Amino acid sequence: MSHPSYPMPLYAHAGRGRFEDVYEPAEDSFLFIDALERDAEELQGLSPSVCLEVGSGSGVVSAFLASVVGSSALYLCTDVNSLAASCTATTATCNDVALQPVITDLVQCLLPRLCGKVDVLLFNPPYVVTPSEELLSNQGLFYLVTIVENFPEEIIRLLGEGGLTGGPCLSRRAHNERLSVLRFHRTPLSRALAS
Repeated sequence: MSHPSYPMPLYAHAGRGRFEDVYEPAEDSFLFIDALERDAEELQGLSPSVCLEVGSGSGVVSAFLASVVGSSALYLCTDVNSLAASCTATTATCNDVALQPVITDLVQCLLPRLCGKVDVLLFNPPYVVTPSEELLSNQGLFYLVTIVENFPEEIIRLLGEGGLTGGPCLSRRAHNERLSVLRFHRTPLSRALAS
């Protein structure tokens, strides 16, 4: 079954001018976008209230998610870099979507308020997965970009111990790296316990 194609967000400002030190979208961002496009129907059916991207950089992935899901959700985008937060805000304006950049180290400042409330969780820094179980809502989906050196199988095992079920959603070779997007959701038992 084919799904509609969504336009690639505008991001010409990323990696240039005052944003030259902000990570410009590359193969990992594009793979992330392809995985979200592939899951577009499921994401729309989820009707998310809160979407959170950790390590948003340019904000292009969240801008794409917002174009798929629509304006009913809150889109939080965290980054430790204030220029990245500003670049995310510019990306939002260029694409006419509402993204809320938050300057923070990971999600520590948001954890108490968002515990169990995030419906779509996007992690671009693949070495950080610890708060995912706490943040994810019962019906939530968690997407994580990895490379082989991150030991994706070990991440799947560790998150499984934390009550999440998942595996590879989409993979691609980019230059000398094997990139994968892993996708997780709460296991039926952990959903029942959280209710």
